[in-house]
Amino acid sequence: MELKEPMKRNVAYKLRIGDILKGKPIIEDGRFRFLELGDKNIVRVNLLANVVDKFVNDGEKKYASITVDDASGQIRLKQFGEDIAMLKDITQGDTLQIIGNVREYNSELYIMPEIVKKVDPKWLLVRKLEIQNQRKEIPLQEGNRPVVDLIKERIKEAEADGGVDVDNLIMEIEASPDLINQEIKKLLEDGLIYEPRPGRLRYLG
Repeated sequence: MELKEPMKRNVAYKLRIGDILKGKPIIEDGRFRFLELGDKNIVRVNLLANVVDKFVNDGEKKYASITVDDASGQIRLKQFGEDIAMLKDITQGDTLQIIGNVREYNSELYIMPEIVKKVDPKWLLVRKLEIQNQRKEIPLQEGNRPVVDLIKERIKEAEADGGVDVDNLIMEIEASPDLINQEIKKLLEDGLIYEPRPGRLRYLG
């Protein structure tokens, strides 16, 4: 008797939402097959993100949608029927680890989750560092604006709040954490910014 090989599960790639949104959906015979991202064909993903919005319809047509944000972009998780139970206890502000399949409908990419788990918000920064260390860093972003200009802009904007934490800058700016730290060091040495306390930055100009 011939034994059937077990079906191989697709790799759940650790990505940021911004990466997923840059991918190219591959549609064959009217169905979404995978997301083309660089040299990878993405079907499953492993995300860490914060919940910013939630919608649940528990009526005849059960449906739940949760919008998550990881500072690089936003994407929705969707579940239908009895599977909406996995999203019912999630609330706005929760930080989640999400493993699920990428889907596409009406030109919108979304995630059909398999696992949704609440985690400590600190894991968002850990994940960014992990992903940035896995690939070649791009020193420019947002229309090829220098990272140093983005750092100064963020610090200026935060003056009304008494400054901004370095960790927040690393989360918000799509560049290597090493590069961001280098530029912060130069700005401190040039006297354009200062640290009222370790890890907190304010603008002097």
